[in-house]
Amino acid sequence: MKCPFCHYEGLKVTDSREATEMNAIRRRRECLQCAKRFTTFETVELTVQVKKRNGTYEDFQQQKLINGMAAACRHTKVSHDQVIVLASQITDELMQAQVREISTTQLGEMVMKYLQALDPIAYIRFACVYRRFKDLGELEEAIKTIQSKDETNSCLA
Repeated sequence: MKCPFCHYEGLKVTDSREATEMNAIRRRRECLQCAKRFTTFETVELTVQVKKRNGTYEDFQQQKLINGMAAACRHTKVSHDQVIVLASQITDELMQAQVREISTTQLGEMVMKYLQALDPIAYIRFACVYRRFKDLGELEEAIKTIQSKDETNSCLA
């Protein structure tokens, strides 16, 4: 690794700690030449292949997951930090299951399960893009599903 300021290769680690919300190790580094400090994050590379709808494969990218959920959660009560934690939980779930391949269908269902529990508007937004509703009836059906679960939960409380 090189210093991002002077490109010198001599660095020392001044602080190290877990960044649990990102499944990473946060390291504070100092350049031995220019004495400037900067932060790096070390993450585990998850080697899961995502099978897309058109049959092609691509590497799982947590950032892509964060971007999709963040778009659905924009202008809701869900914070960006909560989105990062959700993405982290989904990544952990994939790591624990030790899967090598997952379809976008399975991944989308996992995301919707978490979003439905967190915020109904974010869930509907994500479901609209993910499920590609063909008409208003399909959207109404998704809304009814949420409403019936909310009624069940409020009766249990």
